[in-house]
Amino acid sequence: MRKIRKSLKLYMHYVEINVRCIMQYKTSFFLTTIGQFLISFNVFLGIFFMFQRFSKVEGFTYSEVLLCFSIVLLEFSTAEMFVRGFDVFSGMVRTGEFDRVLVRPQNEMLQVLGSKFELTRIGRMLQSVIMFVYGVRHCGIEWNFAKILTVTFMIIGGTAVFTGLFIIHASFCFFTLEGLEFMNIFTDGAREFGKYPIGVYGQKMLIFTTFIVPYALIQYYPLLYVLGRRETMVYMFLPFAACWFLVLAYAFWRFGVRHYKSSGS
Repeated sequence: MRKIRKSLKLYMHYVEINVRCIMQYKTSFFLTTIGQFLISFNVFLGIFFMFQRFSKVEGFTYSEVLLCFSIVLLEFSTAEMFVRGFDVFSGMVRTGEFDRVLVRPQNEMLQVLGSKFELTRIGRMLQSVIMFVYGVRHCGIEWNFAKILTVTFMIIGGTAVFTGLFIIHASFCFFTLEGLEFMNIFTDGAREFGKYPIGVYGQKMLIFTTFIVPYALIQYYPLLYVLGRRETMVYMFLPFAACWFLVLAYAFWRFGVRHYKSSGS
């Protein structure tokens, strides 16, 4: 426990340093934050114009889709804010900076985690909160403690899944030196197709996102419970089942560290 507290204190120190650096250029920070808001706003416009033509998509209304998308966007933005260091890890490997990380007394994963903190993702998070409030007010959900917990579990589980994806993306760099672009299908791509409940994409996609990359466990199934389309409380705890993916990502990271060879830069 003492070691955990020490690591947490060190990480918060990393965050403080990053925030101080960012705030040295306040205009750049605010403009980038607005840019992040507008990027995801384009996705919102796609949903808006879709529902100008169709009243429902596979039985889901406009407000229900917005509720779904807002949760996914918040999960992705939270993970990207805190684990941005893994997303840009290829530069650390390519320049040989990771060699210096390995000879330091602190855990290498903690150092990578603290190397980059993307505060500008607040722009996306703000938009997700606005959409969430709209969705909640117009969905007609009968809220209770269990459903509030379900949404909380969705955010925690979703952040864990996206964090795992960023770690896997970084782990490939141990073998390729460069980040693999196809991984963006599972990170940025998931944010895009996550704007609709995954069930609308068909049975094969639902199976893939249940047993391979568990998006459905953090989005589709618990959403059905929140909307009152499923009554069993098992759906409430499925986001925790998705956390196994983070364990798998960590194991792959450790495998990569053991087989790492310096880039020679």
